[in-house]
Amino acid sequence: MDHPIIFYDGVCGLCDGLVQFVLRHDRNAVFRFAPLQSEFARNILTPRGFDPSDLETVHVFAGDGVVMRGRATLFVLTRLNQPWSGIAVLLGILPTPVLDLGYRILARFRYRLFGQYDACPVPDPRWKGRFIKTEGI
Repeated sequence: MDHPIIFYDGVCGLCDGLVQFVLRHDRNAVFRFAPLQSEFARNILTPRGFDPSDLETVHVFAGDGVVMRGRATLFVLTRLNQPWSGIAVLLGILPTPVLDLGYRILARFRYRLFGQYDACPVPDPRWKGRFIKTEGI
C-alpha cells in the first residue's frame, strides 16, 4: 500500500470528525480511510493480530505495520502540515501508556459527547477517491 490507511468507527461522530479534520489538513493526500466495520478492515487487521470489532480503537496501517490508539493519532498528526505535526512532536514525548489512557477515556464517552450515526456517512464527492471501497456498511 502506497498510502497509510486510517481504520475508524464508521458510525462514530468523533471518528467522522477526525476523518474530516484529516481530509482538510492532509494537503498532500497521504491518507486513505476505511471503516472498522468493513470486510476490508477484517482482511487487513485480523491476520496481523488486531480486532476490527474493537470500535473504541483507531488503527493506522502503513506498510506492513499497524499502530493504534494514541500512537495512531500521533502518526497521523506528524504527517499533516504545521501546526499539527509540531503538536505531535510535543505530545510524542509522552509515554504510550499515558497517551493511551487519554485516548481510552475519550473513546469510552465518544458516543455521548459526539453522537453516533445510524450508518457510515457517505463521503463528500470531492473526497470519494480517498476512501477504500466497502460494501454494506
